[in-house]
Amino acid sequence: MITFMAYFLIAVFMTLIMTKKMTPFAALLVIPAAFAVIGNLIGLWSGDIGKFALDGLKTTSVTAIMLLFAVLFFTLMIDTGLFDPLSNAMIRFAKGDPLKVMLATVLLSAGVSLNGDGTTTMIIVCSAFVPIYKKLKMKMLDLAVLTILSHSVLNLLPWGGPTARVITVLDLDESAVLRGLVPMMVFATLYMIGVSIIMGLRERKRLGIVKFTDEQLKEMTTIVDPELLAIRRPKNLWINLVLTTVVIILLILGVMHSAIIFMGATALGMLINYPKIADQRARIEANTPDAAQVSMVVMSAGVFMGILEGTGMGAAIASSMTTVIPAGWGRFWCLIIALISAPGTVFLSNDAFYFGVLPLLAETGKVYGFTPIQIGFASLMGQAFHLLSPLVPFIYVLLRLTDVDMGQWQRKSALWAIGIFVIYIVVGGAFGLMPWVLA
Repeated sequence: MITFMAYFLIAVFMTLIMTKKMTPFAALLVIPAAFAVIGNLIGLWSGDIGKFALDGLKTTSVTAIMLLFAVLFFTLMIDTGLFDPLSNAMIRFAKGDPLKVMLATVLLSAGVSLNGDGTTTMIIVCSAFVPIYKKLKMKMLDLAVLTILSHSVLNLLPWGGPTARVITVLDLDESAVLRGLVPMMVFATLYMIGVSIIMGLRERKRLGIVKFTDEQLKEMTTIVDPELLAIRRPKNLWINLVLTTVVIILLILGVMHSAIIFMGATALGMLINYPKIADQRARIEANTPDAAQVSMVVMSAGVFMGILEGTGMGAAIASSMTTVIPAGWGRFWCLIIALISAPGTVFLSNDAFYFGVLPLLAETGKVYGFTPIQIGFASLMGQAFHLLSPLVPFIYVLLRLTDVDMGQWQRKSALWAIGIFVIYIVVGGAFGLMPWVLA
């Protein structure tokens, strides 16, 4: 009966999320609490539901704080104009050569994606390159493909959406996860550079090379929006670059918890760039909504996992799955999770897959001898395809700005995404992040 209740809870949760009847924040809190109360009333389990929830919340609260300040920090650096020189340099580097334009598209997309926000990346990259693609008569479809796939790689950073969910569900150390992700992201980014060169050579052959005048280049790289100009801090470029570099180095080295690193960096960034209290308040009010939403979901996920664990529903699901799966398949469990994650993260939202499906897969994996961090890496492999899902809101920003057909964009992106997926699998196995077979 407990097993039935657990599966029914997951089914109700996923249905409400997918049909958008509830926000992830509300569903993660209300649904498990309701099932826990019902189970108590009918005698399936006993215990303090509030304590279960609090125990779960304790495991995710620090991650929620990390995400809050990570988004605030990188958004603050965008506000100051830290990435403007990169954008301008890519435009001047590309000039009128289609190959260089496509290479610059990948590099800029990867650089801006450090902040973990897809909408921001789409707007910055498209604002810089849509005019160039139009002037050179290049295919907007190529711009949309290169931008989304490049962003999908950097979106694996711990303060990005999917990895934050995995860290929350499996209670992993952010620094350890980041160190493991670095080789995956490096090889995948090199692959995307190769893809841009292949596409660029085709376009160079079709269109030739056009030379932009200095006046045209200046027009492309000049900010005219008065609101953006008001918050830019070009004089602080180098100190902001040093601050950001130090933050990334500290994160990789893991010398202290990432939440502390981002909190300190955000405070320093505010004091350096916006010393006036009114300006600091304005930046916080402008950037907090997106950051707070992510943190709220992570905290509510802690409650969800705490109740699932405390009532015994999580253990019941794991036990049931091990009886269904053929015994010989257990050695390949991480590889199975990786394969499941591809369609799973396309047809389900990240919330539904990582909060609804991953806990079940993880409990079963533990029985077979796989560690939580191995299972976590395996579940992230499908992110090569996730951003092609119609459930991802910011893809519509990209499609609107580039004015390309969604079906055509999905088909072409998926072909190149297969390469990213294969790289993840190979690198994951080669670096011991995700064993293909458990000895």
